[in-house]
Amino acid sequence: MQADEIRFLFGYDRWATRRVLAVLDGLDPAVWNRTDVVDERGLGAILVHHLGASQRWRHGFQDTGESPEPELDPLPTIDQLLERWDVEWAAVDAWLPTVRDDFVEYIHEGVPVWQMLVHVVNHGTQHRTEAAALLTAEGRSPGELDLIFYAEDQAADSEED
Repeated sequence: MQADEIRFLFGYDRWATRRVLAVLDGLDPAVWNRTDVVDERGLGAILVHHLGASQRWRHGFQDTGESPEPELDPLPTIDQLLERWDVEWAAVDAWLPTVRDDFVEYIHEGVPVWQMLVHVVNHGTQHRTEAAALLTAEGRSPGELDLIFYAEDQAADSEED
């Protein structure tokens, strides 16, 4: 796997996450704050966990010695979560262009870094799926989240250029 392919996957991850986050406005706070829906988590906690995991992995890949933001506790408001995602995506925008093929190919403790990077996206897919199911039950489906729809959007955008 090459760095450009990793950037594509991270682009997909953001696109799909934004689709889920876009349907949160006006959500009943009881739905947001519910717990014990999927294991011990509810919708809000699922999305907070997704953000926290993304932050922790990025910090690990960057190896800056900085600690990621702690997982948000108590549960933040939807607006607070959206603000934290914006901060995270700005950090990803600064880091991702520095990712090179030799880093992606590096083997860390027997595991190629590209597999770890793909894990981050796959982990997001799991939690977006959980969130999308809960949101759909509330009449707030985020729509199609499959990678192929992102790929088609990207292809259409490049044809317009």
